[in-house]
Amino acid sequence: MKVLVTGGAGFIGSNFIRYIMHRYPNYEVINVDLLNYAGNLNNLRDMVHFPQYKFIRGDITNPQLIEEIMSQNVDVIINFAAESHVDRSIKHPEYFVKTNIIGTQTLLEAARKYKVRKFIQISTDEVYGSLDMNGFFTEETPLAPNSPYSASKASADLLVRSYFKTYGMPVIITRCSNNFGPYQFPEKLIPFMITRALEDQPLPIYGDGRHIRDWLHVEDHCSALDLVMHMGKAGEIYNIGGTNERANFDVVKIILSLLNKPESLIQFVQDRPGHDRRYAIDAKKIRMELGWRPKHSFEKGITETIRWYKEHMDWWKPIIRERRMADDGGG
Repeated sequence: MKVLVTGGAGFIGSNFIRYIMHRYPNYEVINVDLLNYAGNLNNLRDMVHFPQYKFIRGDITNPQLIEEIMSQNVDVIINFAAESHVDRSIKHPEYFVKTNIIGTQTLLEAARKYKVRKFIQISTDEVYGSLDMNGFFTEETPLAPNSPYSASKASADLLVRSYFKTYGMPVIITRCSNNFGPYQFPEKLIPFMITRALEDQPLPIYGDGRHIRDWLHVEDHCSALDLVMHMGKAGEIYNIGGTNERANFDVVKIILSLLNKPESLIQFVQDRPGHDRRYAIDAKKIRMELGWRPKHSFEKGITETIRWYKEHMDWWKPIIRERRMADDGGG
């Protein structure tokens, strides 16, 4: 099988490529990534010796590039490529429209032309909006995005759905809860708090810190996508959640405790606009229909993740240094 993975140098994409290459060493994997701020080839430096793995630096909004790749008899497209940082979407929504919507449409057209066997769109629970303290997101929950990021992902999901309804293209949409684990870009909550705590820096928490997220270890997400790729039904949506709801404040306290750092590092800051209060996934469908089960409890996963960041300072320190230089105008 030949699999095109877009955005494969990012956090989830790189973990998925590693998972698939070890599980199916005879599969061919083409990784297309623009290598913007969150894409990092160091995420996959252990994959360069796999003869079935190929990296192409490129933009998914470039139809000529995508058609050239698709002409190589690609069987499956898995679209991880996305601008995904909510704070960045508030400052520059135009980037999110281009990559998340136009990029997805470019991939869909190429997939339709070359008749791929399956197109898997990696989406997010954020397209559903915000929950109160009761209930869960199901695959039938109406879309109600509250940030430019989630609005762009919801728009892409609707485009993907339209290609199934209009053209009969074999598409599947997956919507996951908040991922965590190794190789996650340090602007995201858990690696941000771990790396700052390791450097004894203040830990800023939005609002009252009681925004709740359902946490999913990235390896469990990869195992779910493996099942979707091989057994998922065309036209379906699958929610993927870890059933690990935690308030942001509690997550940060756990991190500080495991690192033996004081809670005095915590600083509450002004909440960001449109900040959803709670996400919670009902993953019953993928469990019942495909037999998926997560292996990581939150406690096990966060302990392993902290250990990884402690042991891989050579991976994240250059990223943080580069971001600080950019924020300071290069000075």
